[in-house]
Amino acid sequence: MPASTLLAAGGAPAAPARASRLDVAGELLALLRDTTTEPRHDDQLEALTLAVAADLPVLLWGEPGIGKTAALTRLAESLGLPLTTVIASVHEPSDFSGLPVVGNDPAEQGVPMAPPDWAVRLVRAGRGLLFLDELSTAPPAVQAALLRLVLERRIGALRLPPGVRIVAAANPRSSAADGWELSPPLANRFVHLQWTHDHEVVVRGLGGTWPRATLPRLDREKLPEAVDLARRAVCGLLAARPKLVHQLPGSETRRGGAWPSPRSWESALTLIAFATAAGSSREVLSLLVRGTVGDGPGLELLAALDRMDLPDPETLLADPAGAVLPERGDLRQAVLDGVVEAVRGRPEKARWDAAWELLARATATGAPDLVVVPATTLASLRREDWDVPATIEGLAGAVALSRRADRAADRSAAAAKAGRR
Repeated sequence: MPASTLLAAGGAPAAPARASRLDVAGELLALLRDTTTEPRHDDQLEALTLAVAADLPVLLWGEPGIGKTAALTRLAESLGLPLTTVIASVHEPSDFSGLPVVGNDPAEQGVPMAPPDWAVRLVRAGRGLLFLDELSTAPPAVQAALLRLVLERRIGALRLPPGVRIVAAANPRSSAADGWELSPPLANRFVHLQWTHDHEVVVRGLGGTWPRATLPRLDREKLPEAVDLARRAVCGLLAARPKLVHQLPGSETRRGGAWPSPRSWESALTLIAFATAAGSSREVLSLLVRGTVGDGPGLELLAALDRMDLPDPETLLADPAGAVLPERGDLRQAVLDGVVEAVRGRPEKARWDAAWELLARATATGAPDLVVVPATTLASLRREDWDVPATIEGLAGAVALSRRADRAADRSAAAAKAGRR
């Protein structure tokens, strides 16, 4: 019978039992854990959700205490997925490859490999987020056992359903507890994302409001275009740079990260298609591409994507008055160089004049120093019977001013260098 219903001496109800000190502490802890989420743009969080949507295994790299586990917990809550956490370093290889179970007639039926209980629960649920934590502290034998789980999604005799996504976390070897470098076969199966903290996010989160992770909204009408763009970008780059198809890094540390292989190029292609269909920023795309094939090949792929968006030089020469030039300086420089090369390939007076009009337009709408080299090259293509267009006079002042500024900067740099001696 509850204490509150007991009668004290004389028949009066007894006073309710006081809450224990631990109960009060529990109430305080509940208040501290009572947080909410808000929509907030975060490049690394968007990159993570895109990779999860693309059903590619993701590996978050970051120093201890940076918030990797907390981010995965919030991600699972936001997506409505049950979170299953497995600490890779405290498991045996058989926990991932399956435990042999002897049946009634092993000579006829064989010896099945029984999966662990957490894998059975995931299969029964049909969906979930499998979080493989402390991956860099798992010994090589355990990493080898994880290969089939990460790539084929098989554990013993079970196969994880399509509704299960795999995300892992690791600390750099220098800051991991008894850390190991990731084996190249395992590392090449992941999309590697460097997880860093944003002080504004941390401050606001400690105040009770964390950013909300949401799956990207893919534009159904853009799906065919996104696939076509991704295939043209990757295939075009690899056709021009065949050595990039497979490059196993020489150092052990770099082998444990992102590097190019046919498998990782396929992942990069998938992520470009997803990022394009979602309308993601170039910063998010850069995180995903570099995290899949490495920094060097990833930057080359991003440059190839930029060039694919550049206007055709022939289109610009046909209508210089209506030309729209890129805002970014490096892309504008590439466009102007392409226009000059197009004139060099088919030198005609009308095309030469149109190119000068384009250079004048570039000078009026951007930095004048970008036209110095194209203008010098274009002037060298003039034939003796071609009249000099009036637009050159306007360009001459800008080009001369830019050259004087360059010479002044060179003199200042030389003087500063001499002063340090």
